[in-house]
Amino acid sequence: MPPKPKVTKDSIVAAALELVRSAGVDALNARSLAKALGCSTQPIFSNYAAMDELRLAVVAEANSIYEGYLERESERTDVLPYKAAGLGLVRFAAEEPELFKLLYMRDRRGETIGDGREALRPMTDLIRRQTGLGEEEAYRFHLEMWVFLHGFATMIATGFLEWDEESVGTMMTDVYQGLIRRFSGQNDSIGGNK
Repeated sequence: MPPKPKVTKDSIVAAALELVRSAGVDALNARSLAKALGCSTQPIFSNYAAMDELRLAVVAEANSIYEGYLERESERTDVLPYKAAGLGLVRFAAEEPELFKLLYMRDRRGETIGDGREALRPMTDLIRRQTGLGEEEAYRFHLEMWVFLHGFATMIATGFLEWDEESVGTMMTDVYQGLIRRFSGQNDSIGGNK
């Protein structure tokens, strides 16, 4: 009888990722993962002390996939870089809805979350170059733009809206231009700053 193939951390994460993709994050448990791997739960817990540790590894892999979307979109020449990043987020939600939910729609109350300013610096620097805004204004601008985009992406990931790059691009432009007007002091929006 040939020896059973060794179950590695990489193979466990790959199987867990596919399980999340096909059945959602709630399907990720030791039994379903062992079944997908064709083994008992023992190799899973030999490689990971607990399921929470494995979930973190799956989140990290999902984040790498998301970053690949951002990288591919950033290579486009038909849209400005900041818009390309937004399109990357929404495309990721459309094409990888369960991974989007894992990254952005999970309960984060037990996690330590900082303001992430350093991680956002490439985006805020891009906004500063494109708009002439100061650092704090660019940070607030980016947060407001990404709240809009995450809402849009969530509606796509949950099937409420269909992915349509042209419509997403148009709405992004509208919001972007509105934010530029507001942050540059040309606030003629409904209700002003009230």
